[in-house]
Amino acid sequence: MAVTLESPVRIGKLAIGALGTLALALGTLQAVVEPSLPLLQRDLGIGNAEGALIFVTLLITGAVVAPIAGKLGDRYGGKRVLVVLMTVVSAGGLFSSLAPNLPVLLLGQVLQGAMVGALPLSFILVRKHLPPGQTQVAVGIVSGLFTGGSLVGMLIAGPIAEGLSRHWMFAIPTIAIIATTLIVSRLMPDDPPAESDSRIDWLGVILLSCTLVALVLGFMAVTGGGLPPLAVGAVTVVVAALATGWVAVERRASSPMVDLRMLTTPAMWGSCVVTLLMSLGFGMAAYLVPQLFDVSAEGYGFGASSTDIGLFLVPATIAGVAAGAVGGIAARHFGPRAVITAGAIVTAATLIALASLHDAAWQLVLARTLIAFAVSVSAVALLASTATAVAAEDTGIATSLLVVTRVVGIALGAQIGAAILGAGTDPVSGLPAESAFATSFVIAGVIAALSLLVVRVMKKGTRA
Repeated sequence: MAVTLESPVRIGKLAIGALGTLALALGTLQAVVEPSLPLLQRDLGIGNAEGALIFVTLLITGAVVAPIAGKLGDRYGGKRVLVVLMTVVSAGGLFSSLAPNLPVLLLGQVLQGAMVGALPLSFILVRKHLPPGQTQVAVGIVSGLFTGGSLVGMLIAGPIAEGLSRHWMFAIPTIAIIATTLIVSRLMPDDPPAESDSRIDWLGVILLSCTLVALVLGFMAVTGGGLPPLAVGAVTVVVAALATGWVAVERRASSPMVDLRMLTTPAMWGSCVVTLLMSLGFGMAAYLVPQLFDVSAEGYGFGASSTDIGLFLVPATIAGVAAGAVGGIAARHFGPRAVITAGAIVTAATLIALASLHDAAWQLVLARTLIAFAVSVSAVALLASTATAVAAEDTGIATSLLVVTRVVGIALGAQIGAAILGAGTDPVSGLPAESAFATSFVIAGVIAALSLLVVRVMKKGTRA
């Protein structure tokens, strides 16, 4: 069992503000792709499948990096690992800003994906340096500011890409990340590493990473169409074999990457399943709404530019920012289950309503805003309750598993949405049928509604 070498220094608002500022810069870099995705597709000469790949590449890397970052942060200190990750993210931002083609841009997105590990590392720091009663609020603030960065990204992506170039929309947030990382390094006190004579379970790390990558890439290949049944079966067998191997290794490891006993508790597995289901619905909406705005106004769409799409998504981003603070406070006062239940109901109802109510821009704006608020409130409540429901030395790995689950869910949701649109595309006009959008929204709503069945088994209590 790990033993902390010394009591950590308590931190104040300035240090939390530094973490939040870094989260703001990271959210900005992450968000520039969504409103400019149609522009990137045209500029690079790629279709819906390749566009969805740009959207999910960062998320795939994040799914791999987050649990590793959380585990290393638990062992060696959150601040130390955070600074290393931000160096990788900065390199990725530079690659994306200089990318002349799709492969280089994808490489930049792969490196940028390390930013997903910043959230569990931030949760480690606030758990170590704050009293238990303030941890949930701090988690909400950091999460909210990460979402707040999305607001900045949504606003600057279109004007910068259209006024300067798509290269600068990556470069400017990258410069901000470099600057804010230096501020965090100076203001945030060092958190002492844990003393342990056990080794990192690298085999478990590798197997989990391979499982996640195989799952997402395999799902992309299957939803992309064209694979024979034998190939689909082979993909399924590979993912199942990797997952089985990971479980076998973790059960035998003296110091496993993930304590499987922790995963069997209703609070933990319930949180993971709810997060996955709601993230699937959110990922579909996040991909579909910009595509619907981009469809020619001569048909059922709106013919919006990247700048217009970014402006249309601003209210949703503001709602996500507000949800960060509201989620932590609401979870503290009303309990996580009540907050998550309300969020799931609003998300499912709004998605299903979008199937028929998408004739006016305000309908899409309102629906996207409600979905963003409901999903973000639920995500913060899940993260905050998990951060206090597990032992202190497991904070990083437990919260990173939720972050990974959310990332994978959003990535798979985007792929599902892209696959449905691709299947419903007219080969002559190259435009998806309106019914393809309606079908996608209904499926997304049903998936989100399934999370209500899981919420009932989640435990209310948390550990101090």
